[in-house]
Amino acid sequence: MTKVVLGFSGGVDSAVSAVLLRQQGYEVYGVYLDNSSDSERENAISAAAHLGIELEVIDVRTELEEKVCRPFCNAYMAGQTPNPCIICNPAVKFKNLLEAADRQGAEYIATGHYAKAENGCIYKGQPSNDQSYMLCRLTRQQAKHLLLPLGGFEKAQVRAMAEEFGLPVAHKADSMEICFIPDKDYIRWLGARTQLPPAGDFIFHGDVIGQHEGIHRYTVGQRRPGLYNERKLYISRIDADTNNIELALWEELFKTEVIARDFNWLIDVPAEPFRASVRVRHTKWENPDCTVYVEGDRVRIVCDEAVRAPAAGQSAVLYVGSQLIGGGFIV
Repeated sequence: MTKVVLGFSGGVDSAVSAVLLRQQGYEVYGVYLDNSSDSERENAISAAAHLGIELEVIDVRTELEEKVCRPFCNAYMAGQTPNPCIICNPAVKFKNLLEAADRQGAEYIATGHYAKAENGCIYKGQPSNDQSYMLCRLTRQQAKHLLLPLGGFEKAQVRAMAEEFGLPVAHKADSMEICFIPDKDYIRWLGARTQLPPAGDFIFHGDVIGQHEGIHRYTVGQRRPGLYNERKLYISRIDADTNNIELALWEELFKTEVIARDFNWLIDVPAEPFRASVRVRHTKWENPDCTVYVEGDRVRIVCDEAVRAPAAGQSAVLYVGSQLIGGGFIV
């Protein structure tokens, strides 16, 4: 029987994944990456026992701090909008799963992500809950061994299967927050780790029109409260060096050209410009066609239709058809 190491949180997605993998003939070995509360760990252990799968608990707090939490904090202080899951997946989550697979002699690793994996390639999942965007920085070695049993399903179908399988977690709430900031108060979390930036100026078309409460409280694309000359204004740029936040009208947020650095390719690096589609944030609807130019260590993406408020630190993720081919950080 072929063995697979499953990232097992004890939630509905990983529990249903375990059942589906066993139905497909795999021997399932669970790995719980521990960075949360005692109760969450015990819930995962209980869910694994209910399913009758062996579960290994790996404490990843130190690794998460070094590779995800600290870079996340530094990026926010630099006026960027980082996505911690995109950083965590290759550097912590899938790294530990692949290492566990090596120890166990398992051929595959698996998670409950809503995307598809076939023959070392990753594809979009169902449009309503596709999570392929979050996998854009996986290494090709990680993708080569990856199984994603939920890729063909929508969330409602997975919950229905959990009911059918008699899983106690069928109605467990989804985990939507950043896992290392469980109370969602990221400002408090940042304040406990570093000195927060002071108040600074809001700049609109070169003029100071008010003060903000600190750059860490804002993200590109966010609306500034209130009106200015009866118009709504939005955050268009956060400048950590000057401590200024630049504002723009809604129509000024849209850009046709996006530059990405540190691009991670899941295919051979293209030698010529090519056609693709792009996402500049984890969204279900904004995925315009584009032309892609590889220019040294950067990738220039020229969109057929303008994208709204591409934010420094977020990821520009490319697809050819439904296939994920990589992603880089927007500059």
